[in-house]
Amino acid sequence: MSKEFEIVREFEVDATPEEVWEGLTHGTGGWLWPMEFDGESGTGPFGSTLTNWDPPHRLTSRSEDVGFPTQSLNQLDNTIEPRDGGRRAWVRYVHSGIFTDDWDNQYDGASKHTDFYLHTLREYLTHFAGRLVAFATLNGPGASTAADAFAAVGRALGLAEDTAQGARVAARGPAGREFDAVVDYRNPYFLGLRTDDALIRFFGRNHWGAPVGISVHDFAPGADAKADETSWQNWLDGVFDRS
Repeated sequence: MSKEFEIVREFEVDATPEEVWEGLTHGTGGWLWPMEFDGESGTGPFGSTLTNWDPPHRLTSRSEDVGFPTQSLNQLDNTIEPRDGGRRAWVRYVHSGIFTDDWDNQYDGASKHTDFYLHTLREYLTHFAGRLVAFATLNGPGASTAADAFAAVGRALGLAEDTAQGARVAARGPAGREFDAVVDYRNPYFLGLRTDDALIRFFGRNHWGAPVGISVHDFAPGADAKADETSWQNWLDGVFDRS
């Protein structure tokens, strides 16, 4: 049965309103995925309409052709206000729309993803704003939908069960190579690793019946998105070949 939903978050970030606006409109590959906004024509990503385009204060996109069988309306609304004389920003983010089926599961997944995505936005604005990015995203094999799949990802990275958010670690990545990282986000559903040149995000979507996913936001000079995708896909497939 169709039912409306609304997810509201508010936060402050050590970035100017202008930097937040740039991150929301042109730097999206640095924290979410690359998207196109055209303020002059009033068009946004995935065929959406920009109902508010007021840089750097208000951005709203609305789509009634979402492209998912479980959702018929999607709206994203961002309000940005200056703090500390414009040196910092306050953001109010509202995601609303209509889920047409499996409402509780869809809402739970969207709400938890929102927290992770907005955390990644803050990480991007704080550490990588304005840098060129190579973006790659990928999904695990069918075995990664198992109930314990996301725990296997943590073990493959060499993280202990009690490795907490904020810890500095030597993680095991593609081809068994170790790399230094900060665990910038960790809960049973998501894991974020930040290196000097990348944000690597792990999504435990098995909790909602989908495969585990990885997104790589690589800010290193000369970064190759296809190479990142191939190496991490091989790594993720290998996790479940072994499990």
